[in-house]
Amino acid sequence: MKRVTPLACALPLAAASLVCLAGCAAAPDPPPVETTGKISHIVVIMQENRSFDNLFNGFPGADTVQSGMSHGQVVALQPVPLAQGTDVDHSHTGWWEDWDHGVMDGFTHPGVTYPYPDFPYAYVPRRETVPYWTLASRYTLADRMFQSNSGPSFVAHQYMIAGQSAHTVENPNNVATAGPWGCDSPTTSRVALLGPNGTELPGVYPCFDYPTIADLLDAKGIPWRYYAPTADHAGYIWSAYDAVQHIRYGPDWARNIVTPNSRILYDVQHGKLAQVTWVVPDMPYSDHASLDATAQGPDWVACIVNAIGMSQYWNSTAIFISWDDWGGWYDHVPPPYTDDMGLGFRVPLIVVSPWAKHGYVSHRQHEFGSFLRFTEETFSLPSLGMRDGKVDDLWDCFDFTQTPQPYRPIATKHDPVFFLHEKPADEPPDDD
Repeated sequence: MKRVTPLACALPLAAASLVCLAGCAAAPDPPPVETTGKISHIVVIMQENRSFDNLFNGFPGADTVQSGMSHGQVVALQPVPLAQGTDVDHSHTGWWEDWDHGVMDGFTHPGVTYPYPDFPYAYVPRRETVPYWTLASRYTLADRMFQSNSGPSFVAHQYMIAGQSAHTVENPNNVATAGPWGCDSPTTSRVALLGPNGTELPGVYPCFDYPTIADLLDAKGIPWRYYAPTADHAGYIWSAYDAVQHIRYGPDWARNIVTPNSRILYDVQHGKLAQVTWVVPDMPYSDHASLDATAQGPDWVACIVNAIGMSQYWNSTAIFISWDDWGGWYDHVPPPYTDDMGLGFRVPLIVVSPWAKHGYVSHRQHEFGSFLRFTEETFSLPSLGMRDGKVDDLWDCFDFTQTPQPYRPIATKHDPVFFLHEKPADEPPDDD
């Protein structure tokens, strides 16, 4: 039985604090844990399906281009709205075509129909993502952040919590039924395994039992929460811990997997932010291209950051905002090879904190395992011994000698109340 917690919590435009509306119940207050550094709260906000060249094209000091190679021909990158409805192939096999052995010229796939030729060679106009650009300009933007895997969302989210995916490379094949991904999947669901040279092997049921960062946190008594949409929303598929058997069917599921994802706003305002937090979106404000796409993702993220920035947690928090895969959109930087799973293409990373370097563009190589390593080092946890043991720790993005400054709220078109009234998406959002 999937747990659905009714909730409506919001930050009205006319008020400076969050209020609890009908059906809102307070989460248990997480006990404080002492840490040796100045960061004692980590928040990872994971959006969907954007390459660096696509979302931050032209950002000052960052490595972006105005044109790319498409099957040996130079093509100009064209502006495409954030809410454009055409999804682009971002499967594991599609990644290999895009990559083309490092030539980076195969993003338009023969036989695939797009609104116009070379459609994946595109960028989102800056005016549509002002909250993202504002955060990146005030704090740190990383232009060498790579997804850990060469494929789509299911695998990427597993790397975010476990540094591995049990060698699975695709999304589960039950997408057509709009069912969940993980231990709640239909019994017929399978997820493909990594084969040689970009191929795939017959799949397995998408329910695993490997260790995760949550297990390391539990062992040390460090509070954590994972905020995800409810089971009747399309974004529930991105609830990564649903694919980890001992969490899905253990006490952590009722205690630490929190729905709906808007609950993060209430918990922050009421002094209940856990020391490690993940937040995944629902489809309409995920930045994912699909028939239900909107341009609301930047406001969704800014609302979360604003809530934290205006709270008691600001001076002790590091917020990492990233995108789970490239979404099929062009990027010009060939990813470094680490192992047979990746690295995948570049995705944006914004680091927001009073301790983050201001106006800094990080050119150091990062990946999703870097979130794990940063968490392990912050709370003196052991390593999972997976990708987290082979990556950088993101510390170049911080300056702990500076004096923390008060947070300046990011202007948005939509306030938090808006996101509480979003309707469930009518289609599966990630069908590669």
